[in-house]
Amino acid sequence: MRGEVMWPRLVASKLLRKTLGSNNFVADFPGNTYSFLDLPSLDLQPLPSPKILLTDRHDTQKFKVFVSTWNVGGVAPTEDLNIDDLLDTSNTTCDIYVLGFQEVVPLRASNVLGSDKKKISMKWNSLIRKTLNKKSHYRCDNNNNLCEKQQHVTKGTKSNIESSMMIRPEFRCLISKQMVGIMISVWVRSDLHPFFRNPSVSCVGCGIMGCLGNKGSVSVRFQFHETSFCFICAHLASGGREGDERLRNYNVTEIFSRTSFPTSMGPSLDLPKTILQHDRVVLLGDLNYRISLSESDTRLLVNRKDWNTLLENDQLRMELMDGQAFEAWHEGTISFAPTYKYQLTCDEYYGCGPLANKAKKKRAPAWCDRIIWTGEGLKQLLYTRSETRLSDHRPVKAMFYVEVKVSRMRYGSLCLSERFGSQHRRNLDIHSDDEYSGRLSFDVKNKMTP
Repeated sequence: MRGEVMWPRLVASKLLRKTLGSNNFVADFPGNTYSFLDLPSLDLQPLPSPKILLTDRHDTQKFKVFVSTWNVGGVAPTEDLNIDDLLDTSNTTCDIYVLGFQEVVPLRASNVLGSDKKKISMKWNSLIRKTLNKKSHYRCDNNNNLCEKQQHVTKGTKSNIESSMMIRPEFRCLISKQMVGIMISVWVRSDLHPFFRNPSVSCVGCGIMGCLGNKGSVSVRFQFHETSFCFICAHLASGGREGDERLRNYNVTEIFSRTSFPTSMGPSLDLPKTILQHDRVVLLGDLNYRISLSESDTRLLVNRKDWNTLLENDQLRMELMDGQAFEAWHEGTISFAPTYKYQLTCDEYYGCGPLANKAKKKRAPAWCDRIIWTGEGLKQLLYTRSETRLSDHRPVKAMFYVEVKVSRMRYGSLCLSERFGSQHRRNLDIHSDDEYSGRLSFDVKNKMTP
């Protein structure tokens, strides 16, 4: 059995010369340990690189993390596509944004067997950047200052530090990776970037011959302060027939066992190698689990909005309760309609309404698009769907408070403004002044040296 599974993978790997696991990924921050690919047309100023002296003191701080998943059905985004409803930045701003996509390219043979279409991921990243940074006015200078004061702030009305901390920072791409149709993109507040370390990616193909990337996962990991994170964007096996859920379970087992990250980043730093070794783990994607009821019963219950009865027969919920493929995993309360399968540009499910007779296949509604998590220190604040009609799926989004272990760091020789010029040296402890906002404040010690 082992040989039967491995030979197709080896043959496909030789023929296609495709390396699914790779640490080449797109980012706004070049010059780190791994090979970064610069996003085109970026006009970004370098972030400060202050000297950080770690102490043996630790705090636990809370930060907000936004996560979304969306199967876009092979439809490329237009320049005027509005994803404000998906990101909801006008009402809430998070510290980290993790966006997962499936089928960013049509899953035809030329895309599965050929090279990845990078222009598509560039379009999505450009759209994300524009949406996240609509209200940003943050600037960094080249002299290791924290922030450049906005020109319109009247001198003397507020200290340079206070005015800087009131400016909303921009978001930059920490990691973006595409494998065939699966894409994940991680964006962080630029002022927090110095505290993100060791970004890495791992791709696992579970599709054709058990190894190609039409199905599978793209996983990213990083350390934020002293806490390790892993986000898995997955597209599992499809199918609504009885027993198809076992193939999805097998996909999950393969993803957990075959995903591997570099473990050593230096002589004294050993990092998690597998997904489940990380402190905070979130799985998002088109997991394709269906509702184990007849199509007619499912549609009847959907029309009645009887979510409880439907969820009692939801395959993923049953897996979470049984603890087989997803032992110790959690999901928030689902109080929204099934996200699959819709008629394009329409709020009617496929096989319903005036176009019902034209449907080639009857696809019962299902919650295919899900976000689940494992590990302590995660508290879900939001779990809902967005109503963008680009594809036959509706996006799903979640928001979390995450607990992060933070070292009380001491900064030396850090120029905050002309007031703290080279003639003075101060030591500052950096920490969060609001455990719910993730904002940073500074305690200035009265230690001056000439």
